[in-house]
Amino acid sequence: QLVRDRKTFMFLLILPVTFTFLFGYAFGGFSGTADSRLPVGYLDQDNSRLSNTLHSLLANSRVIRLDKDQSRSISDLEQLVTEENLAAAIIVPARYGKDCLAGKHPRLTLLTGDSSAAATTVEADILTAANRLDSAVSMALSMEHVTAGRLPFDYAFEQSLSAWAEPPVAITETTSAVRSSGGNEELAHTSPGMMLQFAIAGLLTAAQVIVSERKSRALQRLLTTATRRIHILLGHYLAIFSLILTQFLLLIFFGVFVLHVDYLRRPDATLLVAGSAAMCIAALGLLIGILARSEEQAVTFSLIPMFVFAGLGGAWVPLEVTGPTFQAIGHISPVAWAMDGFKNVSIRGLGIGSVLLPAFALVGYAILFFMLAAWRFWRSEER
Repeated sequence: QLVRDRKTFMFLLILPVTFTFLFGYAFGGFSGTADSRLPVGYLDQDNSRLSNTLHSLLANSRVIRLDKDQSRSISDLEQLVTEENLAAAIIVPARYGKDCLAGKHPRLTLLTGDSSAAATTVEADILTAANRLDSAVSMALSMEHVTAGRLPFDYAFEQSLSAWAEPPVAITETTSAVRSSGGNEELAHTSPGMMLQFAIAGLLTAAQVIVSERKSRALQRLLTTATRRIHILLGHYLAIFSLILTQFLLLIFFGVFVLHVDYLRRPDATLLVAGSAAMCIAALGLLIGILARSEEQAVTFSLIPMFVFAGLGGAWVPLEVTGPTFQAIGHISPVAWAMDGFKNVSIRGLGIGSVLLPAFALVGYAILFFMLAAWRFWRSEER
């Protein structure tokens, strides 16, 4: 009955894919090729080996993006910075390379429009690159002097610069909600959010099956047989569970191969979250089917939890951008726990240990919903 109903495929597959693309475009999930670095002008008045090396260091920056047109005059750069077409501009003075080799510390000129956070960020990144170059020159000069020329300056200079590529201490952020271990952060949030939301919406089909059985008296006739009531409940529950889990697996593979969401970084953790979420939503579907007395009630009882659980649980907007109070309230929704589990794997780069608590919470909800459904089923059929 579930497979033959066209609404099943609409809610469980077509709508999640459609809304994932819609939300992905709305929140910039498909604009990953755009360069988000701050544009910075560059004027080299020295054109020496060291000034070219400084240009290479800045060109590899993850913070700033050097302007491709490097033939601009100082007045051109000032105007572009004033009009905010450039976040800042760097002017490398003449004799920069010679002063560095003479052991001096030449100053760079930085043009900024104001004292905004962008200007401060640009200044810090340029200062980092200039200090690395300056320290590499100082080290090479010292080694050449100590070895009486046996260790050439060029060799020591290149070795010093290359050492910065692999520093002895590095900080890697793995738990922030705005940094992804792989893939796109927006799509890594939207994909599980829409998957969970429409899994709940799709319960209206499963609920209507139970309503139809009750209206056609098929359920009552089944109760007159030797089949135990718990087996009837389990039969409906396993059918819904199988459907939801199949939906999750299909949409997870869609997310991996089409959206490039890193679900399979830890397949065991992703499967654990998907399985526990399917258990929870299937139990909710069983409860809705037992409570609903008509097709209209089945639709209402399915859509209201979808909006409430999805909205509170962060399926639309990440809970991380809200305050601690709303985050605590949001975790009343099982969707929030499922989102935590999926995002711990695909965004935060964590292992299976990080999904144990979300999985435990989802199984707890599944037990609660199933017990409520069983209690209501026993009471309704005894009347």
